[in-house]
Amino acid sequence: MNVVRDIDVVTFGCRLNSYESEVIRRQASAAGLTDAVIINTCAVTAEAERQARQTIRRVRRERPGTRVIVTGCAAQIRPADYAAMPEVDQVVGNLEKLQPETFGVPTPPRVRVEDIMALRETAGHLIEGFEGRARAFLEIQQGCNHRCTFCIIPFGRGNSRSVPVGHVVSEAERLVAGGFRELVLTGVDIGEYGRDLPGQPNLAVLVRRLLDRVPGLSRLRLSSIDPAEVDDALRSQLVAEPRLAPHLHLSLQSGNDLVLRRMKRRHSRDDAIALCRTLRSGRPEFVFGADFIAGFPTESDAMFADTLALVEECDLALLHVFPYSARNGTPAARMPQVPLAIRRARAAQLREAGARTLDRRLERMVGTTVQVLVEDGRSGRSEHYLPVELEGVAEVGQIVAARVIDRRGDRLRASAVDG
Repeated sequence: MNVVRDIDVVTFGCRLNSYESEVIRRQASAAGLTDAVIINTCAVTAEAERQARQTIRRVRRERPGTRVIVTGCAAQIRPADYAAMPEVDQVVGNLEKLQPETFGVPTPPRVRVEDIMALRETAGHLIEGFEGRARAFLEIQQGCNHRCTFCIIPFGRGNSRSVPVGHVVSEAERLVAGGFRELVLTGVDIGEYGRDLPGQPNLAVLVRRLLDRVPGLSRLRLSSIDPAEVDDALRSQLVAEPRLAPHLHLSLQSGNDLVLRRMKRRHSRDDAIALCRTLRSGRPEFVFGADFIAGFPTESDAMFADTLALVEECDLALLHVFPYSARNGTPAARMPQVPLAIRRARAAQLREAGARTLDRRLERMVGTTVQVLVEDGRSGRSEHYLPVELEGVAEVGQIVAARVIDRRGDRLRASAVDG
């Protein structure tokens, strides 16, 4: 008897990739694909690609008759390399992976990867949560117009393309009508939102429209953003709008101005400090996360010390830290490299600094009341995106007021407040 297996999607990389993996799963299922493993790759680091190749080989060993499809940024940038792997049945680009017709062809082409730089439009895909989370994610933008010297991702995602305001609003209305209390706006570079649309509505305009047109939306959260892209209008909204979460994840990468210039970043150290100070002056409870690259080419001990100091100065509590990884084809790969052991040591120091900041933040939360989006009945995230364990059971997807009793490790422990 033949056993028909489901579709497995293995995801590497960012939250957007995780989001798109759910789109892939649904599109492939709708097309009738079965007994397949789809590897959604990441190209940010060499380690991410190494792990993807390792997974491809393992899947072929463990499931010899299963169709193996490789997609994602690494496949988009280097399709021939993945097509050359004997374990791979098909290579699919970042555009094609979101199209149901890609997976419904009886005899598909071995490589289906179009020129993503030629794309001028994008369509949002509606996903009602992923990875077991109760919140829902709205993709508002794809691609990136900037060329940071360390980054290969624009060649995997293409140039910036925005989803029209009306489409985003209508999808938000559908999600809220379906019971979702928190929405997260996501994309590759959401600060670029709207510059390619008629009238050039920016992110602040979109946020204002969502809050006005979707009154049932309890909480709106922004995903990662560059400090240079938070304009005065968006700052004002983040301070004044209680339905906008008091939490931002900032794409900082470094705390040293010379390193930032060599990275071709758009912000300075002072820009990051000013943004954090402004938002906290209006909403003292604001919590910031940040991305950092440790050991960027030419980074000296003194330059790295500026980054460590920025964690303290901005009170950055939720860090994503990566040792620098050279990507072929990027300008930074041709710069003088910092030894790998030093990169790793600096990354460890940054993570330790972030752990200390988070520890202090959690201690300050004890005795306060937080609004917890319940994710699995006994835990969830506060409006600050801090993890919370609940005493007792609450309904998944609801936002409950809870008094913080204490903290346990890197999580808060709270009890629901009656009424």
